[in-house]
This record gives sequence, structure tokens and C-alpha cells, in this order.
Amino acid sequence: MRRAGLALALAALAAGPLLAQQDDPKTATEYTVKSGETLGGIANRTGVPRLLIIEANGLKPPYAIRAGQKLVIPRRRSHTVQDGETGLGLAFDYDVPWSAIAAANGLDPKAPLKTGQKLVIPTIVKAPPIPAPAATTPAPVPSPASTATPAPDPGPAPGAPRTSAQPPARFAWPVRGEIRRAFVARGGTKAFHDGIDIAAPRGTAARAAAAGTVIYAAQGPKEYGLTVIIHHGGRWTTTYSFLDRITVKDGDKVKAGERVGLVGQTGLATSPQLHFEVRRNRVALDPVKYLPKVPAAD
Repeated sequence: MRRAGLALALAALAAGPLLAQQDDPKTATEYTVKSGETLGGIANRTGVPRLLIIEANGLKPPYAIRAGQKLVIPRRRSHTVQDGETGLGLAFDYDVPWSAIAAANGLDPKAPLKTGQKLVIPTIVKAPPIPAPAATTPAPVPSPASTATPAPDPGPAPGAPRTSAQPPARFAWPVRGEIRRAFVARGGTKAFHDGIDIAAPRGTAARAAAAGTVIYAAQGPKEYGLTVIIHHGGRWTTTYSFLDRITVKDGDKVKAGERVGLVGQTGLATSPQLHFEVRRNRVALDPVKYLPKVPAAD
């Protein structure tokens, strides 16, 4: 009996440092405010300047905090550019607008990255979880893919983890129109197509499928043309390409149904249409599975 008690005591002592290490404010990236704490005290405990904590959490004067509030602690992150990496890919990987990464490193957002380049990755406050959007736009009616334009090919997503989590909420159709080309998964016998192409008149508003934060708003890979990417939380993103014009900018918080651009004919598009993608951890998924069903004909 005494041996069993001694074994338990030794196990508790061995686990002690591990538990303390997990809760160490010097390494935490999130901090829960305790009763009576101040920003200055939290800055001292975490080893991060008070001003950086204020900026990372979007706090406004007089910078009041409350017990139980969760604060982002902006630790310095770095990334060494690998061969073939792009600003678009880094925005996907870190869920941080490329413009914010470029600004933090004094780079021209339009300039290509150089292999071996060391970048600072800024901490950005994440968008809140999206509410279930109301399907205010009638869903497009699918049609055969025989009239489709060539599939845009952004290249593979190396090491992208498998998709397992559910989306934060059901997405809404970004535009009204006929599906010119359907989704085709990678790895099959047919040429893959990472999204769906929806025909619509040039200048039609392309709207956010759900609330989130714009992490990319610029010229995409040449196949995509003008492109907007929105991060919705939980590593879910939606992509809007072939745009004629972009009406948002990196870092913008958008609501479900808010206009993000105008339908166009850029990239590989041979007629006005919107290329729309849904991704989780950079893995392309069939958007139709996450959109309201097509209403039955009268």
C-alpha cells in the first residue's frame, strides 16, 4: 500500500514540471485574464510589450480588460521561404493577409519571394465564428461540364492535412447563375478542377459566402486572374476568381453576402463567370456539398 502511495507521489512530482510548462505565460499564445489583473501585469508575465498586446487584440482606450477575457499574445513567428512558395500560399498557411506579412517585412506585396528569405509572420486577431448564413441568393442550376473552360491549376498543396472537421457554418451561393464546370477531385482519372465555375453577366456582384476575414485580394496565379480569398475560421477558406474588379482589401472583415468583387473574364475564363472554391487546410472540397440545395423546379 505504501509502495503504491509512493509511486503515485513520484508520478505527481514527475508530471508537475510538465503541467507548469504548459501553463507558462512566457510561451503562451493565448492568455485568460484573471480577476484584478492589468494589461501592464500581463505584459510583464508574458514578456510581450503592452502595446503589442493592445494592437493584436484591437483594444480601444482606456484599454479595459475583464476577468475571463481571452487575449491573443503576439509571439514572434518566423518563416524561411522554400523554393516555389508564394505570398498566396503563406496567407493560406498562416491565416494572415499577405499584405500584413509583406508590411511586417518591408516588402512590396507584388514582388516575388526569394528562396531562403526569412520572414516575420505577424499575429492577427482571428475572425469570430461565422453565424449560419441565410440563403438569400437563389442557387444556380447545374449543367453538364462540356462547355467548361480549362481548369485553373494552382499546383498541389504539399503536406496539406486531411479534412476532418465540419465547416463553421453552411455557406451561401456567392452569385446567381448556371454552373459551367463542376468540381473534380484530384487524384482521379479526369482532369481535376478545384472549384465550380458559375456563369454570370460581367459586373455582377460576387458576394462572400459567409462572414470572415479577407486574407488575399490581388492578382492570383495567372490561371485565376483577379482573386479574393476569405478565411472563415477553423482553417476554412473560400476563393473567388476570374474577377473583373476587387472591391475589398487584405485584412477587411466581411459579412455574409457582402460584395467582394465583380464577375469578370480574367485568368483562364473565356466568358464572364466566377470561379468559386471551398477549402479546408488548403485541400479543395466540392463547394456544392456545402451550399444550399438547388430548389426543385415548379
